[in-house]
Amino acid sequence: MQVDVVVVGGGAMGSAAAWQLARSGRSVVLLEQFEAGHHIGASHGATRNFNTAYAEADYLDLLAESKTLWDELAAENGAPLLDLVGLANHGNLPRLKEVREAHEARGIESYFISAEEAANRWLGMNFATDVLFVPGSGRIRSADALAALRKSAEAHGAVFMYSTPVRDIRVDGAESVVVVTEETEYTAKRVVVTAGAWTPKLIGKLTDLPALVVTQEQPAHFTPTDNTFVWPSFNHSPDPDPNNEAYEAYEYWYSPVYGMLTPGEGVKAGWHGVGPVMDPDERTFEPIPHQMEALVRYAQEWLPGVDPSTAVPISCTYTTTPNEDFVLDHFGPLVVGAGFSGHGFKFTPAIGRVLKDIVDGGVAPERFRADR
Repeated sequence: MQVDVVVVGGGAMGSAAAWQLARSGRSVVLLEQFEAGHHIGASHGATRNFNTAYAEADYLDLLAESKTLWDELAAENGAPLLDLVGLANHGNLPRLKEVREAHEARGIESYFISAEEAANRWLGMNFATDVLFVPGSGRIRSADALAALRKSAEAHGAVFMYSTPVRDIRVDGAESVVVVTEETEYTAKRVVVTAGAWTPKLIGKLTDLPALVVTQEQPAHFTPTDNTFVWPSFNHSPDPDPNNEAYEAYEYWYSPVYGMLTPGEGVKAGWHGVGPVMDPDERTFEPIPHQMEALVRYAQEWLPGVDPSTAVPISCTYTTTPNEDFVLDHFGPLVVGAGFSGHGFKFTPAIGRVLKDIVDGGVAPERFRADR
């Protein structure tokens, strides 16, 4: 079967690429190895942080574009995708001052408040440092976003094929790639690979990708103790304190923590990028007891507005590059989006646009190129 573009991987990034390509007039087939709505990769779940606390120009550019595109997609589908409840960032003040300076230079609203003022404003949280609050941040309705991307892509002619594993990819020349499934061979001028944790297995021998490390991450939802509390989304980089007994007990105690209220499920909190390295086809989906114990302890110390005993573990994957920057590049007719390192979802629609541009012969910002 001949098409303009095959997209391999139907999570957030693949769906966004299919949407952008289809609405530009390309014929697109998306192939996803698992069923629609599966919980095996990195795109499932009801919410993600819409976090604009970046200082780097490339990321701030993508964020501004993503906000516009999320709103455009929401209008097209008639339902909101962003809840701008704000984002509270605390710990690592030198980094937050860099973010504030970058925001000020771009006219992005953000401001510092004291730990005491923050604790009075958000009774469910504790703070030890000044807090950088970004009102225009919040959370993404991620499950709704996936559905909206698919609906809009299909409305523009894209075909989504679920439960369709790719068995082989053959590059036949600069303008020809064959993608093989159990039932069909697709021939296309370009193939976009957005396969998440399966990227190295699928195209590792066809590309010169940076090292991609796959980990199983294990956040949890906690039940709030008072439904009247207001919850911003949050990022926390705890400052080291050797007098805290957890300093010795948990090797990742001072790793960054992210979280947000997920309506109907509780307050989500998780360490950023500390899970065990794992083959995505051999995941246990079970939390590491010591790591979950530490997360419960974190909730006891920093989230007084939740019941720590109610932790409901979540399992997802990170696919992380050495510097945590994304890979948005091409290798001949193969266009790759990979290594989103646990912070990519907020950028989804803009990443779809970048991948579409690479298909069209463009290039991503240097930061995201594989040979950087």
